[in-house]
Amino acid sequence: MKTTIDAAGRIVVPKALREQLGLDGGRALEIREREGRLEIEPAPTPMALVKRRGGRVALPSRKLPRLTDAIVRDTLEKNRR
Repeated sequence: MKTTIDAAGRIVVPKALREQLGLDGGRALEIREREGRLEIEPAPTPMALVKRRGGRVALPSRKLPRLTDAIVRDTLEKNRR
């Protein structure tokens, strides 16, 4: 896929690619240069370890959408391709 960089330095990620990768508007991304190429990936969600019932649990620092069976099935299907 081809895209361009506009005068403000922005790169447009084509809709088909955003949908395939599950990238929504406003999503934080990590971008870096490696061996003359740009690498872009979703930024990790900050987590904190909290003690619960004798163990530790990772809790996100912000509220995340509820994980549903449909989301899990869709994710599994996308990763099988």
